[in-house]
Amino acid sequence: MDLKDKKALITGAGKGIGKAAAIALAKEGVHLALLARSQSDLETLQQHLTSTYGVEVFIATADISNKEAVDRAIEDLLAKLGSVDILLNNAGTAQFGTLVDMEPEAWERIIQTNLMGTYYVTRAILPSMLQQKSGSIINIASTAGERGFATGSAYCASKFAVIGLTEALMQEVRKSNIRVTALTPSTVNTELAVNTGLPVGDEDRMMQPEDVAELILASLKLPPRVFIKTAGIWTTNPQ
Repeated sequence: MDLKDKKALITGAGKGIGKAAAIALAKEGVHLALLARSQSDLETLQQHLTSTYGVEVFIATADISNKEAVDRAIEDLLAKLGSVDILLNNAGTAQFGTLVDMEPEAWERIIQTNLMGTYYVTRAILPSMLQQKSGSIINIASTAGERGFATGSAYCASKFAVIGLTEALMQEVRKSNIRVTALTPSTVNTELAVNTGLPVGDEDRMMQPEDVAELILASLKLPPRVFIKTAGIWTTNPQ
């Protein structure tokens, strides 16, 4: 399916997977609404995409764990971009520690960002997709949403929940020609992974954000009658 002149909204667009996806979509001629917490990251990316690929790029800042901030930002972006054909729920956070050692506030922050943030953004965008009876929603989950690991209780719980949300929403909206997909990458060599102490291993063999962006494009280009419920992404890095 040709993506030229489609319109996409990406959360967590300033860095990592979100930034790589924005570049990949801009290369396809997709107009973009970019949401992140850092204004400077967004402005730099906006300038690069508009000057290099000639697409429209609108930006807004918000912490997706805050519903009011999300609603304001998306109202502003929709007013500029118009309809949204593609929603990429990418923004997320991570922290690791044993269940007893992690403070409840840290646990709640992870759930609030990874799960509730995905819900807030989707809830703000979905009515316009239902009205136009088309759209693609891609949620970036994780292999941590498929199996738990020690010190990952909060992060795993949030990503298990994102996969459950994805599967339930897929059943709700599939008759409206809206595809909902969860991608479940293993560790990706991003700033988030480095800052949280995840082992990134040999960077030459480690999965890169651009690799995930390629799968996002492949999913979006499927014929409208076909969709992927979940897709795991593994690296050849022998961790």
